[in-house]
Parts: sequence; structure tokens; C-alpha cells
Amino acid sequence: MIDLHTHSTASDGTFSPAELVRYAKEKGICALALTDHDTTDGLLEAQAEAIKAGIEFVPGIELTVQWPTGEFHLLGLGLRHKSAELARATDFLKGERNRRNMKMAEKLREMGVEITYEEVYERFKTKNIGRPHFASYMAEKGIVKQRQVAFDKYFAKGRPCYVDREGLDLEVAVEAIKTSGGIPVQAHPLSMYVSWGKMDATMEMIRDKGVMGLEAWHPGVRISEAERLEELGKTLGMVVTAGSDFHGEKLRADRHIGFAAGKLKIQDRFWLENLKPALQKIHGGDSMEYSG
Repeated sequence: MIDLHTHSTASDGTFSPAELVRYAKEKGICALALTDHDTTDGLLEAQAEAIKAGIEFVPGIELTVQWPTGEFHLLGLGLRHKSAELARATDFLKGERNRRNMKMAEKLREMGVEITYEEVYERFKTKNIGRPHFASYMAEKGIVKQRQVAFDKYFAKGRPCYVDREGLDLEVAVEAIKTSGGIPVQAHPLSMYVSWGKMDATMEMIRDKGVMGLEAWHPGVRISEAERLEELGKTLGMVVTAGSDFHGEKLRADRHIGFAAGKLKIQDRFWLENLKPALQKIHGGDSMEYSG
């Protein structure tokens, strides 16, 4: 099995980068990408652990892109270093995240929920605080019974404490990934809330802006949808990938490392036949090492 989309405590996962790699090894993963939201902070730690574990490691990131409907996340897979363009992009997104967190805390206080951003930061000690951390903290404090209840009542889009955030222009995100040696891959395309009738034209436009890959297999889609997305990716000449979007054992019960749509194991062909050859062509060899 492989997994080309996972998260650690460097963003909103529950395992540290090293713990994630050890967990992946236990579960039989032979190739693993760490793709934390808007940060590369966990890559060196995960890479060092992967070398010890004998796992092929794919340094990655998941960037937030501005999009009019739903959400648009862009994976960067096979990063070699953090370019100046990627540094500027993540600095911008960090600023947007901090602004959003402060506003969410303010809205919570207006509703009589006395939680500050500083409290949440002290509890989780990550630079990438976000809605999942607020929700987890509220569950720990007994303000809600379960983490998901916090999303349903407070933080989901349309709920009283939801705050929009600005993402990157698509061209900026693509350039940030490519200048860092990576391949830009559209993550979970159905999250864009684009109808199937418009999906082909939309993905063609996205490809023409420099996105080289499409994540067809993801736990958030049905098998028939994953197959349709894979066929679309092949038709457009894009690298087709698969990932679990794993955040931890206790988060998102539908997401298990190494599994995607329909609870099917992620086949190694998505690495060996799809992504790895594309990265080797770009890098000019077998090395996938990330230098920071």
C-alpha cells in the first residue's frame, strides 16, 4: 500500500511527523507523502524517520487556493527544497490563518464561549492553528460533547463562528510548488463544488494553468466517482494520484491510512507507475530527498 496525502501535528493531524511515519510502517505503507496544510515544517523530521523505517518518502504540502465555490486545495508532491516563492506563499497563508483564528475567537466570545486563541495555541503548540484545534479544545473543555459537534454548531460554513479566509491565486500556488521541485496536484476535486457537467472544462482550465496532477482516489468520493476522475485525469494527460487525507486515528472515522474511495487499499501503481516516473523526469534521477 501507499498513501500520497497525509497530515501531522505540523498542521492539523494528531501524530507528530515521526509518529506518522512509524504508524504508516506498522500499517504496511511502502511509500508515504506528508502534505500538511500550508507548511513544510514537518518534512525533515518525517524524512529522517522514513529513512530509518525503509519507507519511500514523498515530501509534500497542501496549499489553500482561492476559489469561488467550495474549497480548492493544491498538493505539492516531491518537493526538493523550499523556494523563495513557496516561502512567500506560506507566509501569506500563515497571516491569513492568524487573522481568521483571532476573528473566530472573537465570535466565540460574542456567543458566550470564553476561549482565546492563546489558550488553543498553548494546548496544541503548532504554528498552524485552525478550526480543528478550536473544535478539539472545545470538546476537551466539555463545551461540546464531540469535536464534530463544534463544527456543526459553530465552525461549518454558514454557522455563527465561521470566518472566510483568503487563499492563494492558483498561478502563484503552482509556481511556488514548481520552483520547489514539486508537482502540483489538484486535491479532492469534488470539493470545488463543480457539477459533473462542468468538471471536464474546469479541470482542463486548471491543467492549462500549470496543475500537472489530479487526486482521483480519496475517501470523500464514491468508487464510481473516483473511476470517473481517474479517466478524466488520463484524458487530460495529468498524473493521477490517490491518498487517504489521513489526520489521525481519532479524527475522521472514514479516513484510514492507505485507504481511499470505497475503503479500498491504495494500490502502489499510483506511486510506481504514475507519480514516481514524473518526479524522476523532473529531478533527473531517483533521489527524492528534501533539503529544507
